[in-house]
Amino acid sequence: MMRASTFHGAATLIATLLATGAVHAADMPPPVPVKAVAPVETSSDWRYQATFYGWLTAIDGDVGVRDLPTSPVNASIGDVLGNLDGALMGSFLATNGKWLFLADLVLAKLSHGENVGVFGNSRLDAELDQTIATGAVGYWLPLGIQNVDIAATVGLRYVDLSADLSLTPALLPVTVSRSQSESWVDPTIGLVATWTINEKWFVNAIADIGGFGVGSKLSSTGYLGVGYMWTPSVSTAIGYRYLYEDYESSNGNGGSFRYNTTMHGPTVSLAWHF
Repeated sequence: MMRASTFHGAATLIATLLATGAVHAADMPPPVPVKAVAPVETSSDWRYQATFYGWLTAIDGDVGVRDLPTSPVNASIGDVLGNLDGALMGSFLATNGKWLFLADLVLAKLSHGENVGVFGNSRLDAELDQTIATGAVGYWLPLGIQNVDIAATVGLRYVDLSADLSLTPALLPVTVSRSQSESWVDPTIGLVATWTINEKWFVNAIADIGGFGVGSKLSSTGYLGVGYMWTPSVSTAIGYRYLYEDYESSNGNGGSFRYNTTMHGPTVSLAWHF
């Protein structure tokens, strides 16, 4: 028989992986650093922006899986990068001076393996796949402030987490496997702001709040960054972003999934404007 400490170690590890997977989650970035086009009421021309970005995140919070106790998770940027197998993050912006449309997609995969148990003779392997898709529509507010533009947004954020855990006991010729999948959709409301300092430099800020018990109990994001236009078609930006999710579900059999975490860290992006 396996010792209870082995299964507790498994619970702690899968909770950590479930939490660290969301580091690439999320927004759009909050959704994503974007160089918004200043609204011009008389213009009906559409302009577009495709952005690739990276988010180096740390994570703090609590995660619980099924009937296992809720475990605190505190992972540094180095911890997350050490478990990362691959990630793809990008966004798309369309605006005509009055309206804006934003779409963002995050795909990430993490894995981790270690020896567990009293003597470290058992093997635990875990994999996590994550998808976060965000969409929002916004309207540029007629503020009349020179070089400053603000849009009000409404949208949806979809989060899907899928984890696989396999434990190979040292003294038994069997492998015990467990899987956990959770997905939810959060409605969001927020603001997008841009300050055009000059022809080259700009500052962006994005914030939203959502969930409201529809998907998660509460979801919130925020981003602040500064960017530079290298050419009329190419820009880069650096910034800082956070994502908070408070989600809980129950399967009705005494088991539940608890996910209450904050992801935060610096971002970098490369955008093509056309």
